[in-house]
Amino acid sequence: MPEARRHHISSAVVAVRPGYVEGVLDVLAGLANVEVHGCDKGKIVVVIEGPSTGVLGDTLMRISVLDGVIAANMVFEHVELEEDEVHGQRTDAA
Repeated sequence: MPEARRHHISSAVVAVRPGYVEGVLDVLAGLANVEVHGCDKGKIVVVIEGPSTGVLGDTLMRISVLDGVIAANMVFEHVELEEDEVHGQRTDAA
């Protein structure tokens, strides 16, 4: 029987000091598995993806220590189960 893999997706809000927003956005653009979905008045909305909650937490911690970041808080996390493929077919397909 195939084993399900977990794929974690989280949204977070990053609060940034005035004058640092562009620099933080540049760093975020270079981080693997991080997408910026909005930025307004020093608040940046990001989505982080990874294989575990720990990986998401590590990424959020890296973001929180960037120069100019006041806070980086996870807002929501979703976990999807991905089944293995057998003979090129997903085993969880309907």
